[in-house]
Amino acid sequence: MITIQGLNKSFGTKQILYDIEVNFLQDKCYGIVGNNGAGKSTFFNCLAGLESYEGQIQSQFSILKNEIAYLQAEPFFFSKMTGREYLQFICNARKIANCDIDKRNIFELPLNEYAEHYSTGMKKKLALTGVIIQESTILILDEPFNGLDMHSSLLISEVIQHIKSQGKMILISSHIFSTLVDCCDEIIHLQDGRFVNHYQKEQFHELEQKLRAVLRENVLDRLC
Repeated sequence: MITIQGLNKSFGTKQILYDIEVNFLQDKCYGIVGNNGAGKSTFFNCLAGLESYEGQIQSQFSILKNEIAYLQAEPFFFSKMTGREYLQFICNARKIANCDIDKRNIFELPLNEYAEHYSTGMKKKLALTGVIIQESTILILDEPFNGLDMHSSLLISEVIQHIKSQGKMILISSHIFSTLVDCCDEIIHLQDGRFVNHYQKEQFHELEQKLRAVLRENVLDRLC
């Protein structure tokens, strides 16, 4: 379980997150939905220990970041490193002894090619494979479906369900509501740096209606 109390984050004079209060449980998948710039990536960076913040993030783990595998929205790869070398680097860093890279290559990537030459979608798939291969207790996936084709998106949804069934915690962000519906047990609406509402699975249609209403008000009415 992760308990977050009074989480605030600013960059200089610009505040990004405001008084975040939330609990996350194991064997649950949580979706964070919000527009671009709402603060999703900043929230995940704080949770993963990549950003300083005000407030408290508590868990049963002595060092929370050691339990987290984090897919960032824009993965970074060293130049002149093959996909295989990237995955082996992760295994070495996490001290994973029996790392069967070929078996874990669920996207059938050309692992002997340089990752920097991969397409945008292939880079996302490689980064996702790197997250999955760590077998961490907590997975944070920032926009995991961006750049993926339909088949790969469906595969990731199935993988997420499998990982959740192992008792792990998964946090997923997206600005596309439909990608979260099948995966998540709860969706949290992040708006202007604040968690404005929490929705259980039976309430997802309510959130979708609200998001569509905002879209009609802010965009579609301009076309009339």
